[in-house]
Amino acid sequence: MSHSVRESELAAEIRQLFDQSANLDRVRGRAAVARLRDELSAGRVRAAEPDRSSPSGWRVNTWVKQGILLGFRCGDIVPMAAGGDLPPFLDKDTLPLRRLGADARVRIVPGGSSIRDGAYIGPGVICMAPMFINIGAYVGEDSLIDSHALVGSCAQIGRRVHVSAGAQIGGVLEPVGALPVIIEDEVLVGGNTGIYEGAIVRPRAVIGAGTILTGSTPIYDLATRRILKPEPGMPTVIPEGAVVVPGARAVTTAPGPEWGLSLATPVIVKYRDDRTDTRTELETWLR
Repeated sequence: MSHSVRESELAAEIRQLFDQSANLDRVRGRAAVARLRDELSAGRVRAAEPDRSSPSGWRVNTWVKQGILLGFRCGDIVPMAAGGDLPPFLDKDTLPLRRLGADARVRIVPGGSSIRDGAYIGPGVICMAPMFINIGAYVGEDSLIDSHALVGSCAQIGRRVHVSAGAQIGGVLEPVGALPVIIEDEVLVGGNTGIYEGAIVRPRAVIGAGTILTGSTPIYDLATRRILKPEPGMPTVIPEGAVVVPGARAVTTAPGPEWGLSLATPVIVKYRDDRTDTRTELETWLR
C-alpha cells in the first residue's frame, strides 16, 4: 500500500472520529492518534506544507490538527518519568515525549528540554537546554533551537534556521483551518522575539532581538518606502532577506499626541547583504 493511500485512510479515520462527540470510540481514537504521531515524527505528514498554488505558498492539513485535538479528547492523565530523581510529569498518555536515539543525529544538550512525540526533528538539528518543541511542529535539518526557546504546536521551521535564546514561535492549533507560524529556510530569529498568529517569514530574513510579529501586524519597510499589511486570507509576510528590528510609531488619535504615546511596530531597515551574513555566522561555530 502506497504512503499516499495510507495517509488518505488515516485522514478519513481522523475526520470521522473528530466529528463524533458523546459517542466517540476512544479505542479507535487512541489508535488513530498513535498512527498520526508516528507519521508526524517521521516527517511523512505535516500540519502545513508548501503549496505553490496557494497565495501564501503554504496549505494547511486541517485533519492533522484535528488528530492532535483528538489526542486531548482520548487521552488519560498518567505519570511520565522525567528521569533521575525528579518527580514525574502528569500529562495525557496520548501525548508522550518523543524518544530520540543517537542514530537520529540530533544534539539535545542536557538540562530540561522536551520534545513531544509527533514533532519532526531533522538530522543535524541542535537543541540547547532548556527548550520545548510541541506536537505537530516541524524543524528542518541543521536548524538550531536555542535555550529557553519555544516551537509551538504545528509551527513549521525550515532548514538552517537559528531560533535564538528566549524566542517564542507560537503554535496555531485552533482554528484548525488557520495557517501555523511558518519560518522558512536560513532565517535568523533573534533573542526574545515573538512570532505568533500564523505569520510567515520568508527565507534568509533576519528578525532582530525583541521584535514581535503577529498575523495582523503592519510592517514598515524603510528600504522600499512601503507599509506591508495583511490582506484578506493572507497573514503578515516578512519578505525574503528582510532585516527586521523593533520600532515605534506615534499614536495620532487623541489624547495620544498630548500624552506623547507610541506603539511598538516592526520595521524593515534593510535587506540582507554580505555584512549581515558575516554577523549571522555564529551558529556555525556552535555545531
